[in-house]
Amino acid sequence: MFDVLVYLYENYWRPDACPDHDQLARKLSSAGFESDEIQEALSWLDGLASVAECYTGEQQQTSMRVYTPAEQDLLGEESIGFISFLESAGVLPPPMREMVVDRATAIGVAPIALDDIKIIVLMVFWSLGKEPDTLVLDELFVAPEDRLIH
Repeated sequence: MFDVLVYLYENYWRPDACPDHDQLARKLSSAGFESDEIQEALSWLDGLASVAECYTGEQQQTSMRVYTPAEQDLLGEESIGFISFLESAGVLPPPMREMVVDRATAIGVAPIALDDIKIIVLMVFWSLGKEPDTLVLDELFVAPEDRLIH
C-alpha cells in the first residue's frame, strides 16, 4: 500500500488532481500495482480525505500530547520520537499530528515502521495541499547514513 501512496505523491500534485477512483485504480493497475494493494490504498486515502475535512483547531504552546498505551504499542518509540521531533521543530502542527496518528491507526500493523510513518506524514501534507519544507523533505526521504556532514 505504501508504494501506491508514494506513487500518487510523485505523480499527482494534489489529491484533487487525481482522477476518480475507478480511473485511478485502472492507472495504478497498469503501473503494475496489485488490485488488493490499490483498494487498500484508495480506502486509506478516503479516510485521509475525511480527516482532512476536519482539519481545524488550535493548541496552546504549553500543551503536551500524551499517547495512550495502545498508541504507544502501535506507533513504537521511534515513530513517536520522530513525530515529536517534527512537532517541536514547528513543521507538524498539532492538528496535522493528530491526522498522522489517526492514519497510522488505520493501518492496524504494530509497531509501524519509521519509514511508513514518514510516508504517512508526507501524505498528510499532500492531502492538505501543503508543500513540506525542504529540510522536512530531506528528513522524510534521506536515510541518516546517506547524509553528508558539511
